[in-house]
Formats: sequence, structure tokens, C-alpha cells
Amino acid sequence: MQNKKNIAVFASGSGTNFINIYNNINNGRVVVLISNNVNSGAVKFAKEKSVNFAIINSTVYSDVDVLNKQYEFILKSHKVELILLAGFIKKVPLNIIQIFRNRIINIHPSLLPKFGGRGFYGIKVHEAVIKSKDKVTGATIHFVNEEYDEGSIIMQKEINVHYNDTPNSLSKRVLQIEYALYLEVVNLFCDHKIKIVNNKVEING
Repeated sequence: MQNKKNIAVFASGSGTNFINIYNNINNGRVVVLISNNVNSGAVKFAKEKSVNFAIINSTVYSDVDVLNKQYEFILKSHKVELILLAGFIKKVPLNIIQIFRNRIINIHPSLLPKFGGRGFYGIKVHEAVIKSKDKVTGATIHFVNEEYDEGSIIMQKEINVHYNDTPNSLSKRVLQIEYALYLEVVNLFCDHKIKIVNNKVEING
């Protein structure tokens, strides 16, 4: 039987990418969900599927050092090998970025470096795209580093922006390409086909 990588998913909202990963990943297994939002759709799904989950936020852990160490404790206790961000609105703690260097992956709903960085998330990204009158947008999969949306890009996919698009219609179309793109990257990573060479991503296969 093929060994599967233990995956943690971080999610704050509806959890659609989390659900997609859980249902369709080929060579990994989701062993724990971490969320800052106890009422999120991601947590609801984790409960339904009996997926281990942990709530980590400043309400539960008022001391930031204790909070950051809790991430570390949960991930180590589940022997996590890969972290996937799926609509996670909190910044990943520095200690976790250091321990899991080049093993934390995020999906962003634009063609980075455009419309990335602090404050650009969710519908705000699509509002900015519409306002810019750009003709194309898309999704980006990238490694996570110390800065918002600045880690090495792994893969991108473009779609056209329609003349009558609204932020909501654009969001729905980008989300559809996110699903397949994220699965492709995760499977490549779990098959050891993604590596960093001189701070650039190389994909084999």
C-alpha cells in the first residue's frame, strides 16, 4: 500500500477547497483541520466526516506565544508533513513557517503578484480585479513564506474577465479552476515532483 502524506488544512470560512481536497486527494490524507472560526463551514464538514480539528484563536489562547505553540503542538502530534491553506485569513505564525519551510502551500484567487498582499483576500481580490479593468485573472498556488502572498509560485491558471462580470460572478468562475489546480499541485507535491532550486520551483512530471 502506498504511503500517504499526512496533511493539515487551515481554513476560516466555507471550506469549499478543504472539502474538495478531502474528497479528491489521491496520495495524501487530511489528518487534521485547524481553524480560527468555530462556526465555519470547514469545521462543520470536519465534524460530519469525523476529521480531527482544532480551534486556535485569541479567544481560546489570549497569550500569543501560547497560541503559536499550540499550532506547533497540534501539527507535531498528528505527524503533519504538508500544510494547505484553504481560505485561511490569519497569518501563519513564524515558528510554523520555519519548521515547515517549503511545506506550506496556499491558493490565492488572482494571478500573483497582482492583487496579493495584506488585505487582499476573498471577494476583495475580485473587486480589485474588476476595478482595474484587467482582461485576465485566475488563481495562483504558491509556497508560504514570512510575507503575505510572496512565496515562490508553483502554478497558475488564467481565465478571461468577461465584460459583464461582477465580483461575485468572477469569484465563482475562479473558484472552479481553483479546485482542479490545487489538487494537481498537492498530488505533485505528494509524489515528490515539486522541489525548490535556487529559490525557484521546479516541477518534474
